[in-house]
Amino acid sequence: KCRTGPLDIVFVIDSSRSVRPFEFETMRRFMMDIISNLDVGPNATRVGVIQYSSQVQNIFSLKTFFTLADMERAINSIIPLAQGTMTGLAIQYAMNVAFTTQEGARPLHKRIPRIAIIVTDGRPQDRVTEVATQARNAGIEIYAVGIQRADMNSLRAMASPPLEEHVFLVESFELIQQFAKQFQDKLCGVDMCVEREHGCQHSCVSTPGSFYCECNPGYRLNVDGKTCSPIDACADGRHGCQHHCVSVRGSYSCRCRAGYYLSQNKRSCTMIDYCSFGNHSCQHECVSIPNGHYCRCRSGFTLQPDSKSCRATDLCNGVDHGCEFKCVSTEGSYHCVCPEGQQLQADGKTCSKCGAGHVDLVMVIDGSKSVRPQNFELVKQFVNRIVDLLEVSPHGTRVGLVQYSSRVRTEFPLNKYHSADEIKKAVMDVEYMEKGTMTGLALKHMVEHSFSELEGARPLSHNIPRIGLVFTDGRSQDDISEWARRAKESGIVMFAVGVGKAVEEELRAIASEPVEQHFSYSADFTTMTHLVENFSLNICPEEGKGETEIRSPCECEALVQFQTNTVAILQSLTEKNILWARSLAQMTARLEDLEKQIANKK
Repeated sequence: KCRTGPLDIVFVIDSSRSVRPFEFETMRRFMMDIISNLDVGPNATRVGVIQYSSQVQNIFSLKTFFTLADMERAINSIIPLAQGTMTGLAIQYAMNVAFTTQEGARPLHKRIPRIAIIVTDGRPQDRVTEVATQARNAGIEIYAVGIQRADMNSLRAMASPPLEEHVFLVESFELIQQFAKQFQDKLCGVDMCVEREHGCQHSCVSTPGSFYCECNPGYRLNVDGKTCSPIDACADGRHGCQHHCVSVRGSYSCRCRAGYYLSQNKRSCTMIDYCSFGNHSCQHECVSIPNGHYCRCRSGFTLQPDSKSCRATDLCNGVDHGCEFKCVSTEGSYHCVCPEGQQLQADGKTCSKCGAGHVDLVMVIDGSKSVRPQNFELVKQFVNRIVDLLEVSPHGTRVGLVQYSSRVRTEFPLNKYHSADEIKKAVMDVEYMEKGTMTGLALKHMVEHSFSELEGARPLSHNIPRIGLVFTDGRSQDDISEWARRAKESGIVMFAVGVGKAVEEELRAIASEPVEQHFSYSADFTTMTHLVENFSLNICPEEGKGETEIRSPCECEALVQFQTNTVAILQSLTEKNILWARSLAQMTARLEDLEKQIANKK
């Protein structure tokens, strides 16, 4: 057996039409004679076989077989291709495919020789010089074996130097089996580590016709290729120590700074938790730091001079205020406030919703590539803030959502969800589409599908307002004018919201009249809050189209009417109180007269 060390060998066999069937049989025997004398195995020599003519066919790769029996069966089952002679193509395949780690070649850093044995009987029909040079530069040692009619110049162009050890010309196919023994000796050679004074400090590894030195674990080979030096395991930065790396010959250990201890993984460091000792006396929170701790108060409290106790400064953070929207602290007290366009209810905590009327609202949001993932999350938050303004129910306001880019996708129709919580959860689950900006296509989808009764829109005869809100951050890649006009002609009240590079002309074309009340713009995604406020002032219809008069409770007229009614009620109560006072005075006077009459009779 050839035991000079593991090899990665790939046979590159010419099966062109010039190779007659009985001649190809001798090539099979040649391969088996070579392989049978190799020490094959996953950790020893690996073998692969490819054949070529006008194309290249992989018979088996370096990772396929590790026994002689399996290899022999595969070689005996080869059917010659019997076409042209594209030797350069075969070398290219061997370099790019056969000798890759994916196909079973060992990594280059393991220094296992990669050997290609090319067997051909003719002149290549393509160029071989350049691709053979590339293969040799990639670390492949090429043996060129020519038979009978082979071109010597082509063999020399393919083979590795020195040519006298890598180029062979066999006179006929009948002689190739005799040549196999000679070639085996050349391939295996002698054990150079035994035959020569190698000078390796630690270990010598023999290869065909040569050798190289290796160092023991914990050492690296010096530039002279023979002597070894201890490895500074910390120097390459791959030790993974969080704090300090301490090099030990061939290995390392990790250490931590003062105030920390080494974790179980022997790499990361954990700060000593001084608070866990139980003697900190902090009223609220104890915070550990290296070599000590300090006390910290919860939000809304101030740390006192003793550095341990806390006193409340912000009652909103110190009590369970119950405010639906926002709590505002004052000196020694607090009160609740509501967003603009909503009123604080009698309980002093909750806010009025846009419940004066019912609407069918479809929001069409831009999911194009220019929006970017982090901004798309802000768009979803914007949508949910609008949902917070509405009283969602099957018989109240219904909400649908459409996303578009180069295509259009209904995220959920008007009849899918029946509560604000369901809608808000569905909005946060929406996945970003990316790609183009087809706003016109999205408007067409909204008109033809989103406001259909099939998707939950109430019939027009019910006089439920239909509202469409289009959100975009750039210029549309298609025409919007036709479907913007059709949307408004079909009775949909259109709102247009633009951010960043949105085109004002397109926003105005989408918006219903009066345009100023139906389109909004923000310079960037982080300043969109005022757009929600603008929308809240306009989305509640001023007048219903059915039996119910729909009025916003926040309009000036409604406030004036409320004030007038309140004053009238107060005046009525005052007048009644005056009448009661007069009657009481009269009754008192009559009682006094009766008392006088009784006294006189006595």
